[in-house]
Amino acid sequence: MAQKPSIPKGTRDFSPTEVAKRNYIFSTIKEVFEVYGFQPIETPSFENSSTLMGKYGEEGDRLIFKILNSGDYLNKVDDSLLTSKDSLKVTAKISEKALRYDLTVPFARYVVQHQNEIEFPFKRYQMQPVWRADRPQKGRFREFYQCDADVVGSKGLWQEVEFVQLYDAVFSKLKLVGTTIKLNNRKILAGIAEIIGAKDKLIDFTVALDKLDKIGAEGVTKEMLSKGISEEAIKKVQPLFNFNGSNQEKLNQLEALLVESEEGLKGVEDLRFVVNNIEALGLASANLDLDVTLARGLNYYTGAIYEVSAPKGVAMGSIGGGGRYDDLTGIFGLKDVSGVGISFGLDRIYLVLEELNLFDVVELPKPKVLFINFGEKEAAFCMKALTELRKNNIKSELYPDSAKMKKQMNYANRREIPFVVIVGSNEIEKNNYTLKNMQTGDQQVCSLQELLEITL
Repeated sequence: MAQKPSIPKGTRDFSPTEVAKRNYIFSTIKEVFEVYGFQPIETPSFENSSTLMGKYGEEGDRLIFKILNSGDYLNKVDDSLLTSKDSLKVTAKISEKALRYDLTVPFARYVVQHQNEIEFPFKRYQMQPVWRADRPQKGRFREFYQCDADVVGSKGLWQEVEFVQLYDAVFSKLKLVGTTIKLNNRKILAGIAEIIGAKDKLIDFTVALDKLDKIGAEGVTKEMLSKGISEEAIKKVQPLFNFNGSNQEKLNQLEALLVESEEGLKGVEDLRFVVNNIEALGLASANLDLDVTLARGLNYYTGAIYEVSAPKGVAMGSIGGGGRYDDLTGIFGLKDVSGVGISFGLDRIYLVLEELNLFDVVELPKPKVLFINFGEKEAAFCMKALTELRKNNIKSELYPDSAKMKKQMNYANRREIPFVVIVGSNEIEKNNYTLKNMQTGDQQVCSLQELLEITL
């Protein structure tokens, strides 16, 4: 007995209904992207390994899917290297390409490669799948879509304001009320590390602080101590463990805390610009929350940091995020090109909408007219009419087999096809068609022109 086929862990098949629901999310995000002036691009599903490796930190590098070289990929590997069992060195010899881990680094590569063709500032959006060799769990897959929007070539803070508005606009259109757009700034995190004397441990400090909502103040303290951050430094930062109040109150607290850090105060100034303007403009359905524990990918974020969480009561990780990267293109040789971008996690947004029953009834693609198949002669006659209907953009199909009438009619009912055309020898002789309305049960004999007019 043949083994039942399966798919790799962390991947999924999608039914017609699921595809229709996903397309609804895609089209909503795409519509808002274009309203805000973004243009679409696409990049290959795989890149040269040198493009991706070293851009996401050690943990990110481990999660990149490598592609084996074609042909006898072990032929050029020395026996001594194989016996050493050094996977990193062996991988470098047998794999030159990898599936993209995200859309941001490929976008940076695109900007550098096409810099002479691009009009700066360049506003692009990209909606494509990415792959990560992660441990699958709810809302976390090995293959998933990202929907990104980025602006490169501008340091203006108005774009950071617009990205908050863009998030709000998309979630409003999806009727997803109560999302929280968390906002922070890398300069603030650097300033805090500076004033507590842990500037050389910025990454360790922020990675631990980012876990506050998961492991609590005690867990964060323990992790910081394990990374060599002193008790005295942790004592200075403890006010952040209970950091609350309005956004304006938080900004004032930060200003007082960072009074001796020039970089930290610049971060407060940048955040105040965004917060003040969002408060003046207002949001339709989302909440803006200043969160100083938010760190995300500090390997390339240099300014604003965004993260979007689902409405309260929905157990889901972030459904969006992003930030400013002042020199991401510098990794490919193009210096001093500032950028800022955000991403929507389509798969997690889908799960949230499903859990909250926010999907409208999905209309699956289906024909408007089904031609019954009574045999070769009748089918040939039907095909002439079918061709004319399709020329007029009327969705229509011929039942592929000469099956029993009942089976074909049941097919039309199950797919909720509104019209059925019946053609027998009598219709062929008189050059007309019997049209049945499946909702009312009414039948009428009509010419091809009348058939077009009725079903159009």
